[in-house]
Amino acid sequence: MHDAARNPFDLTGRVALVTGCRRGIGLAMARALAAAGADIIGVSASLEESGSVVARQVEACGRTFRGYRVDLADRRAIRDLTVRLEAEAGTVDILVNNAGTIRRAPAVDYSEEDWDHVLEVDLTAQFLLARDLGRGMLARGGGKIIFTASLLSFQGGINIAAYTAAKSGIAGITRALANEWAGRGVNVNAIAPGYIATDNTQALRDDPDRNVSIVARIPAGRWGSPDDIAGAVVFLASSASDYVHGTVLPVDGGWLGR
Repeated sequence: MHDAARNPFDLTGRVALVTGCRRGIGLAMARALAAAGADIIGVSASLEESGSVVARQVEACGRTFRGYRVDLADRRAIRDLTVRLEAEAGTVDILVNNAGTIRRAPAVDYSEEDWDHVLEVDLTAQFLLARDLGRGMLARGGGKIIFTASLLSFQGGINIAAYTAAKSGIAGITRALANEWAGRGVNVNAIAPGYIATDNTQALRDDPDRNVSIVARIPAGRWGSPDDIAGAVVFLASSASDYVHGTVLPVDGGWLGR
């Protein structure tokens, strides 16, 4: 079992649920948590029934993987998931609320349908999962909830009004839940990735002018990789962060310090 005195980053005996785990940052997070000793429950809208990359990588770490295919834009599906988890998976010690979507358009052309979809997936679903799984953590007197925020939790962005609104909301809900739950043993924090090379940022990397201007603005001089998030998620999931509450931790190559 977990022995914080031996290694505060050891997650042996813990169960971590990671949303948006099929690729990119979520896949790297699941892999890092498994390497630290956690068994993984994966949730994704397009997760394969069997043989997924994330399942293979988690199992290669000697940990178990249980996957659920869930549309996080569907509130009923989220309710069904929490019922299934209680019956099939038991205790969830760590919730990594990572899943998200992005739709780009100038604000004057931004459709209400896109606005509603992005807010539903990137903010409402995150709160519902934290609320529902947080109840069990509060009853047990311990747990870790980690949201994926963004540089757009601090800045405005361009042509992504709904995403910016949602990620600003994630920063707020991180602090609000920490205020309520820190005294009851549940840590609520967020990671704010910088410019990471994933599908969500492909359009920016494909635009020569934007790509050059972004890299020039990053003190580290490069785009981040999903694996650059690994240390932060293990830290916030582990006993090493037991006195860290309500923080939004940038992992951005120095972007916000520029």
